Amino acid sequence: MWDRLTGIQTPPALWLVIVTGVVALAAVGPRPLWRLSRNAVTIAHEGGHGLLALLTGRRLDGIRLHSDTSGVTVSRGKPTGLGMILTAAAGYTAPSLLGLGGAALLSAHRITLLLWAATALLLAMLVMIRNAYGALTVVVSGAAFVLVSWLAPAEVQAVFAYVVVWFLLLGGVRPVFELGAKRRGGGAPDSDADQLGRLTHVHPVAWLLLFHAVALCSLIGGGRWLLGL
Repeated sequence: MWDRLTGIQTPPALWLVIVTGVVALAAVGPRPLWRLSRNAVTIAHEGGHGLLALLTGRRLDGIRLHSDTSGVTVSRGKPTGLGMILTAAAGYTAPSLLGLGGAALLSAHRITLLLWAATALLLAMLVMIRNAYGALTVVVSGAAFVLVSWLAPAEVQAVFAYVVVWFLLLGGVRPVFELGAKRRGGGAPDSDADQLGRLTHVHPVAWLLLFHAVALCSLIGGGRWLLGL
C-alpha cells in the first residue's frame, strides 16, 4: 500500500489534459452548473478557514455548509491579531492554493497520492461539520474520491484527478469576482475582505486585490504545470 501511495503513475496524454481543463471550465462557467459545482469550492473555502484556525492555535467549533453554496466556520480565540487575520484570509485563497498544490503533485505524477490526500482532508473536515446538508455534501465528495481511488482503473483516476485540480484552479477565480460585484452593489458588508479591512485597517479592496492575485497566479502557475510548460 505504501508503494502504491508513494509511487509514480502515468499521466494522461496532453490532449486529454486539455479536455479535462475544458470539462472543468464548463463546470465553472454556466450559472446553472456553477450553482451546483460551487458547493465543492465552498468546501475548500470553509476548509481553509478551519485549517488556518487550527494551525494558528484557535479553537475550531464547527463548520456549516448551506444549500445556497454559502458557508460559515466558527472558531474561538483572540478576536484580533495574526491568527485571526490568517484565518479570515484563508477562505478565498484556499481553493486556488489547493489547486496549485494538486498541480504540483500531478506534475510529479503522484496521482494516487493526490487522491488519497484529498480523501483524508475531506474525512478530517467531516468531523467538524455541524449541519446535515454540510455532512451530506462532504460525504458525497469523499465517496467519489474513495470509489475512484480504489475501484477505477488508472486511466480513469488520472482523468478524475486532472478534472478536480483544473476545477479548483478555475473555480478559485470566479468567487473573487462575484465578491467584488456584490461589494460594488453594496452587498456582503461582512465579507472576508471587509472583516480583514477591520482587522488590519487596510482597505477591503486591497484584500480583494490580494485574493485576485492569488487566484490568477495559481491558475497560471498550476496550468503551466498541468500542461507541462
